[in-house]
Amino acid sequence: MGFLSSDGALVFSTRTARMFAYGFLSVVLMLYLAQAGLKEGQIGLLLTLTLAGDTAISLWITTHADRIGRRRMLIAGAVLMIFAAALFALTRNFFLLLFAATIGVISPSGYEVGPFLSIEQAALSQLVEETRRTKTFALYNLIGSFATAAGSLCGGVGAQALQRAGATPFGSYRAIVIGYGIMGLVLGLLFARLSPAVEIPPSERASIPAAGLFGRLGLHRSGKIVFKLSALFSMDAFAGGLVLQSLVAYWFHVRFGVQPGLLGGIFFGTNILAGLSALSAARVAKKIGLIRTMVFTHIPSNILLILVPLMPTLPLAILMLLLRFSISQMDVPARQSYTMAVVSPDERSAAAGITGIARTTGSSLSPVIAGPLLARTGLANIPFFLSGGIKIVYDLLIYRGFRALRPPEENKAAGGTG
Repeated sequence: MGFLSSDGALVFSTRTARMFAYGFLSVVLMLYLAQAGLKEGQIGLLLTLTLAGDTAISLWITTHADRIGRRRMLIAGAVLMIFAAALFALTRNFFLLLFAATIGVISPSGYEVGPFLSIEQAALSQLVEETRRTKTFALYNLIGSFATAAGSLCGGVGAQALQRAGATPFGSYRAIVIGYGIMGLVLGLLFARLSPAVEIPPSERASIPAAGLFGRLGLHRSGKIVFKLSALFSMDAFAGGLVLQSLVAYWFHVRFGVQPGLLGGIFFGTNILAGLSALSAARVAKKIGLIRTMVFTHIPSNILLILVPLMPTLPLAILMLLLRFSISQMDVPARQSYTMAVVSPDERSAAAGITGIARTTGSSLSPVIAGPLLARTGLANIPFFLSGGIKIVYDLLIYRGFRALRPPEENKAAGGTG
């Protein structure tokens, strides 16, 4: 990755630390809350408020980041991550946990939450050439997936090792929560090392409009595009929220009696495959375009998701899940690159933030639906069917709505070959 500056390399480091922490916690989060005495319905509500709180906080942070400073906002997000971990570790009180979930930054999915991704995407788009943007995002996602995989493995195996050493299940899971908070501290220290090169230049910052709905959200020319993308991304994320990593881990535990160590191994494998699939996105997008990459790889992965609960044995269910993740993340760097490409440079933090928050909003509504379904044996498979079906509808809608709007590099390529 010699094309990355020192700031670019540092952004990759923060991505690695953060995604390790998310994976580390997500495998045992629902088990921890169950051991703390919460019922499935309460856990679903808590996970929903976790994502809803991240949405509100991230909206303010990302839409103000280009004015106030990207580095400051990233450090603020790390502080909220530490706060959530501290309160989760210190109390079993449902209402205090709800407060921590709403105000702090906790990832129940193992995937990105909070303001970090949006601001880092904007910074990377500024630090690399547009012809390298999709490749950079693919590597960025690859490293994140590998870090999540390592975190999932360490979290699951670590909890089981602590139990074998004599710790109670609750005590072993709480140790993982504390580790999550320590990683938040590491993240804050890394963000503090970023240079002014990641910031919008003062001359451009002064020109960012503050009036009107779009202006208050940090947008101007691209407002309608961003809102249309946001609506579709929210739909996709709602479907994804029905099968968060924590919920799928719990489903495997209930359906097949899978223990934390094996759960960590399963999600280590899924995240490794997800990272490799993301790496393929730049090569595929160069041949068929970003929108086609998003759609044509996403539909087969959603069919495989629907097949997971239909498998009669644990090995077959794991196989379907692994096959699904081998292609499931090819749309992610394509989606991120496309969003950065079709908006103005001084709208990138806001655009990434608003579309990211739309995704968080969509996914925040899902656990409160999925939780009660998982509590009933006869309904536990429904989240998989709903998720796969809704995602396929999303794929068709985004292809219909955006296939004609090409990013600049694809227009240049088309012009050069015409």
